[in-house]
Amino acid sequence: MSQQRPQINIPGNLSKYIFYIVGFLFLFSILSNTTFITIDPGQKGVLFKRFGGGLDKENTYDQGFKVVAPWNKMIVYDVRTQESGENMEVLSKNGLTIAVELSYRYMPDPDSIGYLHDAIGTDYVDRIIRPEIRSATREVIGRYLPEELYSTKREVIQSEIFENTARGVARKYIILDAVLIREVALPETLKQAIEQKLEEEQMSFQFDFKLDRERKEAERKIIEAEAKAESNRILSASLNDKILRDKGIEATLELSKSPNSKVILIGGGDSGLPIILGNQ
Repeated sequence: MSQQRPQINIPGNLSKYIFYIVGFLFLFSILSNTTFITIDPGQKGVLFKRFGGGLDKENTYDQGFKVVAPWNKMIVYDVRTQESGENMEVLSKNGLTIAVELSYRYMPDPDSIGYLHDAIGTDYVDRIIRPEIRSATREVIGRYLPEELYSTKREVIQSEIFENTARGVARKYIILDAVLIREVALPETLKQAIEQKLEEEQMSFQFDFKLDRERKEAERKIIEAEAKAESNRILSASLNDKILRDKGIEATLELSKSPNSKVILIGGGDSGLPIILGNQ
């Protein structure tokens, strides 16, 4: 005869409790691995969905509290304007070595951090910006002489470096805000020669300015004298004896109105003008 194994009967209430416990443990396991992320101001996130198509490049997550499933990953980028610097030595047009200190401001394109992360990653400064700015700096400064970089063409060179770098990084979803040349270090002998040359040019400019001012003053005096001569010529040509007599009579009448004692002789002059006799 075969022996029957004893059957274990679990009361209905106990099985229900076991079900709740298993469900609670399962839920606790999920929640304990769930990522709670706060995206701070000036940051944006991009989500990597492990079982949902990988990196979601089209959508970005703004600041605030986010709940991420344990099998997904949120990558957070700082999208504020940031600043970095670069010290390098470059060759000028005439082959001299120049030490240049640069600073540059940049930010990842806030709407394209998914594409940035997919193509480059969070180390985009070292992988993209620095190589681009170093290449642009060497290319641009290599077209100029040291004295141009040191003085007259500094802003032009700075602008060209910015434009060349901005075009390069824009293709990699990075925005370049500015490039500044903070310091240029030249060999001391060359620096003194450039400063002496600039001083001589400044003195020459001041001398030319003084000569130009004196030349204009002389021209003004000549024009003024010619104008007076022309005025006298026109006035002399327009005067005659009758006009002079009328002017003399007008002047005599004005003098007669003064309170001083006087005797007026009409027609006493050689030209028929009045003669005024008085105490004063």
